[in-house]
This record gives sequence, C-alpha cells and structure tokens, in this order.
Amino acid sequence: MAVVPRQLALLFSSPSFPSPGTHFPHCDMPAFFHPRWTGRASAARFRCSAGQTGFFTRLGRLIKEKAKSDVEKIFSGFSKTRENLAVIDELLLYWNLADTERVLEELEEALLVSDFGPKISVKIVETLRYDILSGKLKSGSEIKEALKRSVLNLLIVKGGKTDLQLGFKKPAVVIVVGVNGGGKTTSLGKLAWRLKNEGVKVLMAAGDTYRAAASEQLEVWAERTGSEIVVAEGDKVKAPSVLSQAVKRGKEEGYDVVLCDTSGRLHTNYSLMEELVACKKAVAKVVSGAPNEILLVLDGTTGLNVLPQAREFNDVVGVTGLILTKLDGSARGGCVVSVVDELGIPVKFVGVGEGVDDLQPFDAEAFVNAIFP
Repeated sequence: MAVVPRQLALLFSSPSFPSPGTHFPHCDMPAFFHPRWTGRASAARFRCSAGQTGFFTRLGRLIKEKAKSDVEKIFSGFSKTRENLAVIDELLLYWNLADTERVLEELEEALLVSDFGPKISVKIVETLRYDILSGKLKSGSEIKEALKRSVLNLLIVKGGKTDLQLGFKKPAVVIVVGVNGGGKTTSLGKLAWRLKNEGVKVLMAAGDTYRAAASEQLEVWAERTGSEIVVAEGDKVKAPSVLSQAVKRGKEEGYDVVLCDTSGRLHTNYSLMEELVACKKAVAKVVSGAPNEILLVLDGTTGLNVLPQAREFNDVVGVTGLILTKLDGSARGGCVVSVVDELGIPVKFVGVGEGVDDLQPFDAEAFVNAIFP
C-alpha cells in the first residue's frame, strides 16, 4: 500500500502512550483552559501513527466486528423486551389458518407494547397477513421468520452505516449531544474506553459548562481510560471556546480522536439548541469537515418519546448517529426500530448495562435475534 503523508495507519504493534511526566508540544491556550494528563495507558492492541491510509475506516469496521463477538451482551441487555415479545411464540405455537385474524391482532398488540410504534406495527402485520392469505407462509415458524426478516430489512435499508464515520485525517471530531439525564457523559466515557482499547489516542473536551459536576464526571472517565482532557476554568467560559481549544490541541499534538461533551438541554430550548450550532461551527474552523460525527444520546426507557427529541436535534445540528441508552432496564426496545424508520438515522451504539464495556456497537442482526430468539 502506498505511503501517504499525514494520513493514519493501523499498525500491529504494542501501544506507546506518554507517561504522566511527558512534555507535550507548546499549544497557545488561554489561561482559563486547564489540560490534564491522567496517565494510565490501557492495554491496547494497536498503535496509530502517520503513514498508511484507511486507519479510521478500519477502526470503524473493527469496532463493528467486535460487536459480533459480544452477542451475549446484546442478548442479555434486551431481556425485558424479549420477555414482552415472548407472547408471539405462544401465539404462533399452535397457529392455524382459522385463527389468523386473532393471532395477528394479538401480535400487533405485542409489538405496540414494546414500542415498535403504530406505523411499524401495522406495516409488519399487514405484510404478514398478505403473505399468510396468499399461501406464502404456512406455519407458525415461517411467520416468525418472516417477522424477523421484516424488522431486519427495515433496520438495514433505513439504518444506513452503523459504524463510526471518522473521515481520513486526524483528529477526527465527535460531538455528543442530548437532553439532561440521558446518559450523555457516561456514553462518551464508555466510547473513549472502547477507542483506547484499540490504541487510539483520545482527547476529551468538557463542553458541559452549565453543570459543574459534568466536568468532574468526565475527568473521572479520563482517569479511568488514560485519556487527556481539556476543561474550562471559570464560570464565563462558553462551550464553543472549550471545544475549539480542544480541537486545536488535538490537531497540534497529533491526537486521533477528540470526543466533545456538551451540556444537556431540552430540545424545546431555542437558545441552548443554537449554542450547539455555534459548537459545530467552532470546531469546523479548526479542522475542515469537522465534526465527523454528531451522536445524539437518547434514553431508551422513554420509548417513543425519544422521537420528538431526535427530530429537533436533527433539524438543528444534523445528527449523524444515535446512542440509545438504558435499554437493559426497559421493555421498550422496539423504539430502536421506530427511531430508524421515522428518521432514517443509524443507531451506532446501544447501552445494555452499567459496565464500562456495556456500550455496544449496534448490530441489526444481533438485535433482531435478541428480541425474537
């Protein structure tokens, strides 16, 4: 493969991270920004450096492939939704043609209870009805397989690319947005942990300048993942300034990915939503084409109520991917399908537990097999 200057390579070698005392290149940074090195290097398999092309492309695929090896986490994470949908197996076990209407009505109800949404539920049931009456489906097992195929096809066709799209130059910039209490900062920390485990040099930006505890929370994640962090010192510092300085530092010091936290905000608050636009513009001035991803974190326990939030955030900043959290505590996992169908925005990660490795890359096939075993 040809060597291209200033591109990134994925090299199979041991990681090399700076020690806490390492001197970093000088960066013109206002006094109110305080970068911290949190020194523990993770046990990574890969190292990134200037050289070959395609590092980010391969990184995205690698993370997605890891999801296939974590099927058990996905399966256990959707246990409550699966229990909700278990009635479908009972309905189809002794299915016969004479019971078609009753069975389909109860199947539709089961989908609705799991927050598949009226539009999706009706569409699925009508397709099944047509195939049953036309003789294409002749047994309960065939109906279930057709149901699973229908949901999987929808996720694949409308869901687009579920792996991270990080571009071709460093640093890649990821901005994480969402409402208060959705698990935004925690999701960013878990994403940093996953990236660090692949040898990625990560810089965090504490852009939640409204909540004092948010910076402290992110600092804990920086310590935990062995990442550096840029935080704002002082009450008057605005999020766009923090993100801009973090991306500048990421560019000057050769970071691979800058993960930017933002303040939680109601999607109905116009002024706060406009601040996100300013954040987006601020990072674009430092690195052309940034941000590479704008990930919206949604609380899966709220079910279909995530749709208005997602629409508004998408209209304002152009969301590129979704992180659905707390799905392990919810029986409303069908909202994953509804969000993809309604908005056409891919689900990139799902939160299926409290552990650091429980933010799982979304895999449509694993998801379908988890809720319809």
